[in-house]
Amino acid sequence: MPGITLKNGLISYYGNPAGYTEKEKAIVDCIFQNDELTGWLAEKKLTPAWMDGVLERLLAGEQMSGSAQAAPLKNIRIWQLKPENDVHMKFISYEEMVKEFGAPDPQNYRIAYDGQLGTNDLESIYARCNVNHPPGYNGHSLSMSDVVELYDGEGSEFHYVDHFGFQNISFESQEPAQTMRMEL
Repeated sequence: MPGITLKNGLISYYGNPAGYTEKEKAIVDCIFQNDELTGWLAEKKLTPAWMDGVLERLLAGEQMSGSAQAAPLKNIRIWQLKPENDVHMKFISYEEMVKEFGAPDPQNYRIAYDGQLGTNDLESIYARCNVNHPPGYNGHSLSMSDVVELYDGEGSEFHYVDHFGFQNISFESQEPAQTMRMEL
């Protein structure tokens, strides 16, 4: 059995599902990052992108290969309320937040995670950030009042973690916009 194989867009490393390809890119789990695999990818003219959690998602049966119909993966930020905020703002539904405190304001939040999780699916993101925090995650388990941001070079979309599911929100500073004026 060869040590490293590529079949149907999936990369195997000594029998373990290590990653998948998207055009000239190889998305590979960080656990497999070594000189041998890096050299093999270079021979195949694949640019490696090392990510956490790829092995687990492949073992769970997620379809990861970059088919033309697959949506491009976005980066993810998890926003959580700062500790100094009113405790009554935390862990409440979107409706309660707006009624009691106004629309969620980024000034009240801090970033608990910024990275990729290999999915754009909000439920999968919730499960991953609730049970098995990815490396670099420095907050509590994902809960009501948190905001999930999906972003790429084209912009961001924000989702408030609500009582059931997610509420799409505009998550922009509530400060008045500053304008520059020139007077003569």
